[in-house]
Amino acid sequence: MTEDTYGIGYSGIGYRTSGVRPIALAGKDGQFYTTGADDVLSGKYPLARYLLVYFNAAPNKPLDPLVREFLKFVVSKQGQEIVVKDGYLPVPAKLVGEELVKLK
Repeated sequence: MTEDTYGIGYSGIGYRTSGVRPIALAGKDGQFYTTGADDVLSGKYPLARYLLVYFNAAPNKPLDPLVREFLKFVVSKQGQEIVVKDGYLPVPAKLVGEELVKLK
């Protein structure tokens, strides 16, 4: 698609390449927002979403210790460095704190 000057497509932020140019989009307020971290993490960029992690756990039972440690790693500094290295945006610190409380 990068060969077509007028081509348009949709892709996740983690798949950004030098041949693909992200565009600003109008929010509900009519203002245009970019794919920059501030606009995406604030929820103003209209196509932004969280990447959710699902796991199988029995209701009202303790979480498997291995699963708990993996989820802690995902939101840890080291885990989030991997996320950024792979081209995605990190989880906001406030959300990390909220999720860690759930893993106690």
